[in-house]
Amino acid sequence: MTAWGGPPPVVVDLGKSDTRKVLVGGSVAGVLGVLALVGAVSAFVDGEPVGGSIAAVIGVAFTGIGVMAVVKWKTISRPRKLVIEQQGIRLDDPQGMPWAVAWQELGAISISRTQERAVQLADALVRRTLVRVDLHPRDPQRFRPAHPTMEPLWEFHRVRNGYRLPLGDSAGFIAPLDHGLRTFAPQIYRGVVDEGFTVGLH
Repeated sequence: MTAWGGPPPVVVDLGKSDTRKVLVGGSVAGVLGVLALVGAVSAFVDGEPVGGSIAAVIGVAFTGIGVMAVVKWKTISRPRKLVIEQQGIRLDDPQGMPWAVAWQELGAISISRTQERAVQLADALVRRTLVRVDLHPRDPQRFRPAHPTMEPLWEFHRVRNGYRLPLGDSAGFIAPLDHGLRTFAPQIYRGVVDEGFTVGLH
């Protein structure tokens, strides 16, 4: 309970989630890249230029992903939190583009998700879910000038007359977001919208 007697805010730590994903993904890509490069050298030494060339291309690509993870580490790991509370919803992003929206400014808000289609058996075991928060202002003409830091989110992806905040492959965020929106904005919350399946996440 808060000091005012109401329910506590729901806080989703976006920075921590992104940092973990980049750490794991970058590490795996880097290791695979180095192994592929070692394999390429071995193939060239053994007189297999075609296999060596293929391994080299793969090695450079995966090693590049690992290097980019290191280069972008500071930006990706910066503290970012999505807060749902009595007054409204806000993005705490001290080193980026923070914003705050009062509930009375919105006509509707929802969570959208897209599941990656299972093409192979392995896909069904590790199927990813793309999660977004969609915000639709009551009066876009007044809302947009008042919230300039949200402009990159305007009509992003499939949204029309609204904003889409992408949260990436974060199925675990759905439950706390749903709880927070049901608690603090039941009058405008439209629930979890399933946008179907996709091959690859876009």
